[in-house]
Amino acid sequence: MPPFLYDAATVATPAVHDISPLISPRLAVFPGDTSFSFQRLLSFAAGHHLELSTIHGTVHLGAHADSPIHYHRDGVGIDRRDPLRYVGPAQVITIDGARGRRIRPADLKSVTISAPRVLFRTGTFPDPDRWCDDFASLSAELIEWLSERGAQLVGTDTPSIDPADDKVLETHQAVYRHDFAVLEGLVLEAVADGLYTLVAQPLKIEGADASPVRALLIPDPRILAAFQNFEGDPR
Repeated sequence: MPPFLYDAATVATPAVHDISPLISPRLAVFPGDTSFSFQRLLSFAAGHHLELSTIHGTVHLGAHADSPIHYHRDGVGIDRRDPLRYVGPAQVITIDGARGRRIRPADLKSVTISAPRVLFRTGTFPDPDRWCDDFASLSAELIEWLSERGAQLVGTDTPSIDPADDKVLETHQAVYRHDFAVLEGLVLEAVADGLYTLVAQPLKIEGADASPVRALLIPDPRILAAFQNFEGDPR
């Protein structure tokens, strides 16, 4: 890891953006997938000596990382993905007017890609607790374009990088070809465009096709510079 010291007293000034939705039974999931449920097995209120709970639900809950096995028969599970893919310099890019369609390179004609992790803020899935089918998605052409500019991870504020009714999953197939990491279900409404340090590591679940993440964006330039020096120029 980069050789810097984390001083909470000095780093606390820039706000750390929590870009994960609250996980609750209200959280929307793809139709037909398993909603989140929570069962308290032991509790202080019931006279037990501790609190103990169990959970049940899809591994694609809220902010989550897809693993290649989710979209390709030869893919690996999330436990075999390098966790450092999900930590480091990231660029937030707002795309307006993309509801119900795929984002293409032409939508980024005035944007310079400056980080290996690119997060798209579309505003087309504004309420994580309310499902809608017409959210923005990404095009396979966009993945090719991003790969040519050094990107290695793509993220979005929608449930999927492909349209809700897409059975071919052409963009997922493109990220498989280019070995991209994928984050979906992020909450970017309060995040301005720019460069941040992303922290969004998935759980090490054996053979899983995805994992929830607690995704954070840290705007502190010292942390960003340390990771940039550690990773080198992505372009």
